[in-house]
Amino acid sequence: MGVGLYVETVIRAGMDELWERSQDPAQHQRWDLRFTSIHYLPRSEGEPQRFRYATRVLPFVSVDGTGVSAGERRRSDGTRVSALRFASDHPLSLLAEGSGYWRYVPDGDGDGIRFLTGYDYRPRWGRFGALADRLVFRPLMGWATAWSFDRLRLWCERGTPPGLALARAVAESVLRVLLSAAALLYAPAAVALLVLAAALLLPPLPGTPAARRCLRTPPGRTPVAAPRLLSTLEPS
Repeated sequence: MGVGLYVETVIRAGMDELWERSQDPAQHQRWDLRFTSIHYLPRSEGEPQRFRYATRVLPFVSVDGTGVSAGERRRSDGTRVSALRFASDHPLSLLAEGSGYWRYVPDGDGDGIRFLTGYDYRPRWGRFGALADRLVFRPLMGWATAWSFDRLRLWCERGTPPGLALARAVAESVLRVLLSAAALLYAPAAVALLVLAAALLLPPLPGTPAARRCLRTPPGRTPVAAPRLLSTLEPS
């Protein structure tokens, strides 16, 4: 597999609320850009939970796959963890198989929860797939994960519904593009450059999701070990 992806944020919410909004498929698919739909499959008592997911890549084209997950909701140190393995045999899916985890760690000041993920996957399509993954797909997946984490944070902390957060992000992006275009067309060169720089560099408004608000490497750059729970899951 390639270089593993890592994303972390701090969410000031109750542990149960964060757990439900990230573990319940109906709520998870509302805020996570990586998935259009997630559905649990039937299972027997005591078995890991299998699921099916789909991601819409074009208006009428979706890429689907399957996965298996398990969680530890009550641990002696007060943290929670979930782990999953996933795979897709869809011909349009660059992602062949992968695995990952989520950790829920009460923040030291007692005012929030460190919500973090680490995951990796194996691309298909040989050398072309490896190059496309390194240059395009993997950076896009990292950005989408971080943006989605911040959208979840806004939902938990401010009560901003995920659909409204997306609408704000689209509207703000369109406004920045329009202002930049107008400045380039009608303003003096110096003013146009200032407007363009502001559009590109100024952070999004506080109520708009932003990937830049999340950590993309572990604090101190020390790798975070995958939970032992992951080793108990068979490939999906």
